[in-house]
Amino acid sequence: MEDDQRESELDLSLSISVGQSQSSPKTEEAESNMRSMEVLKRQNAEQIRLAAVEKAYAERVRELTRRELELAEKEFSRARMIWEQAREDMEKVERMKAAASRKIGSACIEITCQACRQRFQWSQ
Repeated sequence: MEDDQRESELDLSLSISVGQSQSSPKTEEAESNMRSMEVLKRQNAEQIRLAAVEKAYAERVRELTRRELELAEKEFSRARMIWEQAREDMEKVERMKAAASRKIGSACIEITCQACRQRFQWSQ
């Protein structure tokens, strides 16, 4: 009988220990840590997403800046060509002016007034 009593006490104590639903401080701490980790994971994922968006924006700005630089270089090159052409035209005009002045000077010597038969005087 003593064995039966011991067995029932043993069963009773086993059922009580198995039936306990009280959580230990370690379990609560572990759950709290898990929740904190989940929050940190979500924050980390959001930071990664924001970093990817910022990177895409920076790449777009870089591309637009590169295009603007190319356009500015082309425009500068075109302006330089126009300036060179204008300089060449001015040199040509100066040469033509000098040649015309020489021709007019020599032609003026030959021009005479029909009424008074005097030579035309060129004054500059």
